[in-house]
Amino acid sequence: MKYTGMPLGMWLLFVRSFEQQLVRVCGYTAEDAKHITRQAKEKYRKIIETLPEFEKGDRFQMNIVSCAMFCSFLLCMPKRPDVSMAEAYYRESMMTGAMKWFCRKSGKSKFTAKDIEGMKQTAAFKAADRNPYSWNMDFFPYEDGSGYEARFTKCGICTLMKKLELQDLVPAMCRLDYTMSEAGGVSEFVREYTLASGGPYCDCGYRKKAGKRV
Repeated sequence: MKYTGMPLGMWLLFVRSFEQQLVRVCGYTAEDAKHITRQAKEKYRKIIETLPEFEKGDRFQMNIVSCAMFCSFLLCMPKRPDVSMAEAYYRESMMTGAMKWFCRKSGKSKFTAKDIEGMKQTAAFKAADRNPYSWNMDFFPYEDGSGYEARFTKCGICTLMKKLELQDLVPAMCRLDYTMSEAGGVSEFVREYTLASGGPYCDCGYRKKAGKRV
């Protein structure tokens, strides 16, 4: 994958937040945070350049780029965080004002005909059959019309973090699904299994919030 384009854009958009949360969440000094960030930038570029280009129509490129950025900081921290701290660090780094706006905007189209059709197309695409750093997903609308489930059988985040020997921290990224759903304002996120914890799949369920018109 080329460093230009989305990877560079993601770095520029989120780097300040990732650096700030090194201080606020992880307890590093501002000087240490700047040093870690400089190292992480080079690490991030190297990770990105090891990844294959994503196919046109693969909606998960942003997910793997975000994972690469998170991993680059984890690998440059003098002390490896536990899952709880890593979860808080990733959540606070990602949930910037721009990301909250994006979640609210996405929430306005949640459960619409266009959203449902997009989910069906993604399920049929099966990108991970050709790219191990992408995802395979099945789509299951709830019979009572209360929402739907996206069920993932292959996960690019698991693949990349295992390669980087960070697989124990995958759950730190998984928890952001709850946060983003809440920020969207129209769905309640429900989950029973994750691949990272040894489950048969990752289930991402979205139930319409009571009283929300979508």
